[in-house]
Amino acid sequence: MKKSKGMMKNMIGEIIAIILLIGLVLSFIPPEVIKNYLGGSNASFTVIIAALAGSITLIPAFVAFPLVGSLVDAGASMITAVAFLTTLTMVGIVTFPLEKKKFGFKFAVLRNSLSFVFAIGIALVMGVIL
Repeated sequence: MKKSKGMMKNMIGEIIAIILLIGLVLSFIPPEVIKNYLGGSNASFTVIIAALAGSITLIPAFVAFPLVGSLVDAGASMITAVAFLTTLTMVGIVTFPLEKKKFGFKFAVLRNSLSFVFAIGIALVMGVIL
């Protein structure tokens, strides 16, 4: 309990800052804009855009889930939100140089490519189920 309390003390500032940042971004972007760009009728285009954005973005998972929930509440489609979330957690464009250094170029490219394909597949399956 003492160790977890200490870890929470170290993380609380970051958590609050990220939540405030999400709130700030969502306050400047009207729900209509989110609905038009992330919940529009052209699902394949929005899924690809969300997947590319998720691949490039580096956000901790504990922040990504509330962010995606806020986007869905603001009008983003479920399939687009799932594409963003799965690529966000599975694909690492930002971390690619480190991954390449530690595991090799071929492995890093293969892992990121397969992760991107599987993330799109997961989003499509979730879109059909939900």
